[in-house]
Amino acid sequence: MGKRVKTSLCVLVVLVAFSSVARSAEILLSDVSRLDIRGAEAQPTSYHGQPALRLTGKELYQSDGLAVIRNQAFHNGTIEVEVAGAPRKTAPGDARGFIGIAFRTQADASHYECLYIRPTNGRSDDQLRRNHSTQYSSFPEWPWDRLRSESPGVYESYADMMPGEWTHLRIVVHGTNAALYIGKAEQPSLVIHDLKLGDSQGGIALWIGPGTEGYFRNLRVLGEEKNGETKIDGG
Repeated sequence: MGKRVKTSLCVLVVLVAFSSVARSAEILLSDVSRLDIRGAEAQPTSYHGQPALRLTGKELYQSDGLAVIRNQAFHNGTIEVEVAGAPRKTAPGDARGFIGIAFRTQADASHYECLYIRPTNGRSDDQLRRNHSTQYSSFPEWPWDRLRSESPGVYESYADMMPGEWTHLRIVVHGTNAALYIGKAEQPSLVIHDLKLGDSQGGIALWIGPGTEGYFRNLRVLGEEKNGETKIDGG
C-alpha cells in the first residue's frame, strides 16, 4: 500500500473519530435575530409537519444566499443539519435545488468553504447528473465550475436524495480535510483532502444556491475538544 493511500485512510479514521470526542450544541433556527442574512430572505415556518427555517434568495437566479450564525466560531469538528431543497417554481430549467452548509466563513462572508447537494440530480435518469449530486466549493476563488474543469470528478459525487424531501447532512472537518455524509450512511459520499482556505477558522452559515427554495432544521455543531485532538499520520 502506497504512502498516499495510507495517508488517505488515516485521514478518514480521524474524521470519523471526531464525532465521539466532541461537545454538542444545538442551534435554534427559529430565532432569526441570531442570523446574519446575506443575499437571502429567512422566515421561520413549518415544512412537512416540522418546524423549519425557510431560506430563499432575494434575487431569483443571480446569487447565492447565506444565513450566518452569529457568534458561532468553528475550526475542527462536526456539523449536522437536515435540509430540504428544490428549485423555485419560477426558476430556470438548470436549477437543482442547491442547498448545504458554508463553514469557516470569514467575517465579511466573502470567503468560505461549502459542502452542498443538488437534490434534483439524485434520481436523475442521466448518470452524469447523478454523479454531480454532492459538491465541494470554496468561495470566491474555487467555484464548482472551476473545480470541475480542472479536476473532473474529484470534488463531487453521487448520493441518493430527492428534491423537497428532508435529507440529513453530516460534515466532519479537521485541518484541511472534510467529509460529507448523506442520510444515515456510515461512509462519506464525498471526501476532500485539500480545503482551499487551508487550516483556517471562521463561522458557520446555512447556504442556498441560485433559484433554490430551501428549508433547514435540527442544526447541531460538535466542536472538537482539545484533549480529544488526534494527529494525522503522514506515513
